Amino acid sequence: MSYVVLARKYRSRNFEEMVGQDHVVRALTHALEQGRLHHAYLFTGTRGIGKTTVSRILAKCLNCTGPDGTGGITAKPCGVCSACREIDADRYIDYTELDAASNRGIDEARDLIERASYKPSVGRFKVFMIDEAHQLTKDAFNALLKTLEEPPEYLKFVLATTDPEKMLPTVLSRCLQFNLRPMAPQTVAEHLQNVLAKENVPVEPGALRLLSRAARGSMRDALSLTDQAIAYGGGQLEETAVRAMLGTVDRRHAQRLIEALAGRDGPALLAEAEGLRSQGLSAAGTLEEMARLLQQMAVEQAVPGALDPTDPDTDASRQLASSLAPDETQLLYSMVLQGRAELSLAPDEYAGLVMVLLRFLAFPAQGGGAARSPERPANAPAPASAALQARQAERARAVVPPPVPSVAPASPARPTVAAAARPAAAPTPASAPKAVPAAADEPPPWMDEAPFEGEAAALVSARAPAVHAATPTPTPTPTPPATAVIPQAATAVAPSTPVPEVRRTALGDRWADLVAALVAANAIAALARELAMQAELTLVEPADGGAERWCLRVERETLRAPTLAEKLQAALRAHTGLSIRIEVAAGTPGDSPARREAEAAAQRQREAEAIIHDDPLVQAMLAQFSTARIVPGSIRPA
Repeated sequence: MSYVVLARKYRSRNFEEMVGQDHVVRALTHALEQGRLHHAYLFTGTRGIGKTTVSRILAKCLNCTGPDGTGGITAKPCGVCSACREIDADRYIDYTELDAASNRGIDEARDLIERASYKPSVGRFKVFMIDEAHQLTKDAFNALLKTLEEPPEYLKFVLATTDPEKMLPTVLSRCLQFNLRPMAPQTVAEHLQNVLAKENVPVEPGALRLLSRAARGSMRDALSLTDQAIAYGGGQLEETAVRAMLGTVDRRHAQRLIEALAGRDGPALLAEAEGLRSQGLSAAGTLEEMARLLQQMAVEQAVPGALDPTDPDTDASRQLASSLAPDETQLLYSMVLQGRAELSLAPDEYAGLVMVLLRFLAFPAQGGGAARSPERPANAPAPASAALQARQAERARAVVPPPVPSVAPASPARPTVAAAARPAAAPTPASAPKAVPAAADEPPPWMDEAPFEGEAAALVSARAPAVHAATPTPTPTPTPPATAVIPQAATAVAPSTPVPEVRRTALGDRWADLVAALVAANAIAALARELAMQAELTLVEPADGGAERWCLRVERETLRAPTLAEKLQAALRAHTGLSIRIEVAAGTPGDSPARREAEAAAQRQREAEAIIHDDPLVQAMLAQFSTARIVPGSIRPA
């Protein structure tokens, strides 16, 4: 007798044997027990999750006659009557399976309709099962609509599809729809364990985990892969053999890569990537395993203790969870997912893998991971890894500059910045009720670059209370005041936005006021509003019939469309009550509402920049830190 593959040999024969689809089994069982039968069913879901199997079980339930031949419709087919046995063997005359992928035209649909007009030959019901129904042509669907909606009482339709979005809405509305879900890896692993026990095939737990993950929710794929793994392993399933067959990357490689990324260890990262190349391991598989590990790390960081303690991979995920901050974990996870899609675009997949990993190193370190272990109190700080602590110490030694001893002399009404920025070794006067330590004015360890946009203003506001709270040092014997060295950027006020030149005219004043009123009243919108804003009123003169001729000058050709001029003209007539005729000419306007707004905005920008540049605290900060600067364009007027 020829060998029967596991996917066919262990196909479910009744609802009790169905795995992972309890919601569908429960609904169909109750409907069969109560006699509430629909005339058309639609089963949707990905490949290999049981759509055809459910259809065959349903057909057996409708036509089962029981062991003694006197049974009726049941939710538990006997499996021994002629109907049950012939449906399992795919030779029951009243059960028809049509593959719509190869029989998708209107001729096949008409043949099905003709066969539907005849009563069942041996069974209680005729059951027509159309697989991959979404591939039927529109004409075939339309031909089936009437029969699908009002079939004979002895006819049941079962449609199955992997893509319900391509089904016609008129078909969906005529069917009772069930969505079969992909199965969890644990469910697949348990079923494989039962099958292999019946087959007397020894298996390692790690091999089961690999097969259940590779199936991606499809039980048929899981059984097919198991068949292949048994052949590959010579009758047994070992983790190393299954990993080699699937091309799965060992989790230890993913662990070492994440450890190198967390420690910002570029040489170790490149060495591990080169090791993957030398072993011929898949770059895409590496990123996939990293994504799985990062997902478990994120779960541990968000909900400590939520990972499955029986999973042998849980310990590694918990250990690595403290090496990265939660936001870094999310960032790396996104990079890994995006990187898988980019591998095909790279000249070499290993070069693509290295670039994906180096992309994370381009971001500055954020500090230790914020995840808490289950036994650590909620308010306790998260422990950083040894590599992370060493990195922070090295940054602190390399970045912190020596304090600046001299600043500009302070006025009596305001404490000097020097009083707040004294070195830590300097004695604090006994009369001072409060003093600011020198460390507060030194750059933090992560500031190994110049401040970015908005950072200088934030530091100014954060330090201002400390500066005012400091008590001035009592003045000793008068000495010449020290002169602070102020960087050139602190004294030069270079406007970031040039002020546009506006040649103001009386007609321009009139036009600007009129356009402002139209905009405030919502009388013009979209391109008509843009035409009014960009135009210059150059001429207003009487015209025939008591009308007025208004000439506008506009530079952009798209705004000189006649339809826009007509819309603006109608709005002007309604607002002013005058008979106005708009004429639009090409040219560069010298006085338009848009140019006036730009002029006002540029002036506000210059004033805001001058205020920031002249602020004493900003001046003191620029003197205190040699790397401090005001980023051009970062200042925004209130």
